[in-house]
Amino acid sequence: MSTAVHNDTTQDPVKPSNFLRQIIDADLAQGTHAHNRWAGSPGDAAHQAAGALDPARIRTRFPPEPNGYLHVGHAKSICLNFGLARDYGGVCHLRFDDTNPEKEEQEYVDAIVDAVHWLGFDWKDADGHANLYYASNYFDFMYRAAEYLVETGNAYVDEQSAEEMRANRGDFGKPGVDSPYRTRTPAENLARLREMRDGKLADGAAVLRAKIDMASPNINLRDPAIYRIKRAEHHNTGDKWCIYPMYTFAHPIEDALECITHSICTLEFEDQRPFYDWLLDRLAEGDLIARPHPRQYEFARLNLTYVITSKRKLKHLVDSGIVSGWDDPRMPTIVGLRRRGYTPAAIQAFCERIGVTKDYSWIDYATLEGCLREDLEAKAHRAMVVLDPLKLELTNWAELFGSPDHLEPCSLPALPHAAEGQAMPERHFTLGREAWIEREDFAEVPPKGYKRLFPGNKVRLKGGYVIECTGCEKDVAGNVTKVLATVVPDTKSGTPGADSVKVKAAITWVGAADGVQAEVRLYDRLFTDAQPDAGGKDYLALLNPDSLKVVTAYVEPSLAAAQAEDKFQFERFGYFVADRKDHAPGKPVFNRVTGLKDSWGK
Repeated sequence: MSTAVHNDTTQDPVKPSNFLRQIIDADLAQGTHAHNRWAGSPGDAAHQAAGALDPARIRTRFPPEPNGYLHVGHAKSICLNFGLARDYGGVCHLRFDDTNPEKEEQEYVDAIVDAVHWLGFDWKDADGHANLYYASNYFDFMYRAAEYLVETGNAYVDEQSAEEMRANRGDFGKPGVDSPYRTRTPAENLARLREMRDGKLADGAAVLRAKIDMASPNINLRDPAIYRIKRAEHHNTGDKWCIYPMYTFAHPIEDALECITHSICTLEFEDQRPFYDWLLDRLAEGDLIARPHPRQYEFARLNLTYVITSKRKLKHLVDSGIVSGWDDPRMPTIVGLRRRGYTPAAIQAFCERIGVTKDYSWIDYATLEGCLREDLEAKAHRAMVVLDPLKLELTNWAELFGSPDHLEPCSLPALPHAAEGQAMPERHFTLGREAWIEREDFAEVPPKGYKRLFPGNKVRLKGGYVIECTGCEKDVAGNVTKVLATVVPDTKSGTPGADSVKVKAAITWVGAADGVQAEVRLYDRLFTDAQPDAGGKDYLALLNPDSLKVVTAYVEPSLAAAQAEDKFQFERFGYFVADRKDHAPGKPVFNRVTGLKDSWGK
């Protein structure tokens, strides 16, 4: 799949239709946005920030606020907005809605850029123009728009306290009450707004409100605040401003300045759409923006089981030390998913599979895991690992091979399901007198149906020889410390091959001579409840105490050369990845991504 959104010039016919594609199809057929051009002068700073925009293209945008790390819900929006632009030969803008300087940091800006790129998307158009924008690029224009609203009687400065404003707003059963400052003249409001801008009023002393309808059944139209006083250093504009636009005011202006054709939001913004349209209509009346202006469309956000996506709650997990950081592999952040071992292809496939609707629903986390298994099945090299090591000694080794130190070369396919025409890689290791096996693969007194090692039973060491268990050694406390066995010769040739010996089980193992000690982190779901913060639940009380177990394991020597973010299938245990932060030569660290099949319910 191409990573650039401008490479395809027609909609991919295999893409499943949804209501957004139907809207775009109709708009293209009707030429709805064929004359969507910037109304200001070519030298205008906002126009220059937006670049030379081709009006004939579909333009979407992904507008995160840089106040935290992106999570899996954002991944759905990224894939949707960039994917639609790609499939229709359009452009998707990456825009930072940086209107709240107290919570925004450059660290988050950099992390968002990295996440979108990692997922496989770019914001450059066919001409190489980088459609990367900031709301703060438009602060001068937004302030001019605010003055225009004041001058035309569509906005006023309100000096009620926050409590008074909240009480006078009313509720769903009671209309709001007009502010005593609502009847100020435009000249009075303009003078007061400029005093706000010039720092002559204290933080919280006044706000600029749109003058719409305090009796509107849509509470969002009851004179919403559009500017507030906030003395805070901004990551992009420094201390130039002491007043900042509200998100609901800034967002439609940004869309209009960038000639966005389809402004796609999640459903919680549906009630804000009337204000979105009201504001753009007012600004178009004054020729501050052009018509037709952007249209907002809403889709259902991603609700994924066993996951929370509230930035505030995720930040609490980080700040309280419950997780090791935003990139903790148990976190649903994109950096967390990447460190856990998820791939861009798997996340894109997941977003495609769950579709786009207006219906509120929950997606089972197993669906995301299934997409990863499908992606890694034909890509991840196989390897044997022992997570709970128990020593195995082959007591007739010296007798068969003439030396207790002899090492027998063994090999297995590294990629059993290689694509047709692809070379079948192999991995090589050795078997000697001692090896490591899983503790659960030995039972001194086996339960019914047990087919692995117990005294008198034979199994095959996968990729090696058939062995017969003869007993075990124990410590003073009665714990098994070593399993004893003999290599079974072939009944025909007498050699150690034992190819003609029939056994009921084969077990994985790692040679003691060339096995590599590694730290393996067994990650699981962070919460025990499928909807940990729904319905007023205390999500902190639902943390999974077994979400991380760290073990010292032995891995086969092929993994000694593993690089950070290399992915493997550890036979019988699932998919694992070399940790992108802690894995290093001589100090291998592997994270469990997911099991070979969904077993959470069991």
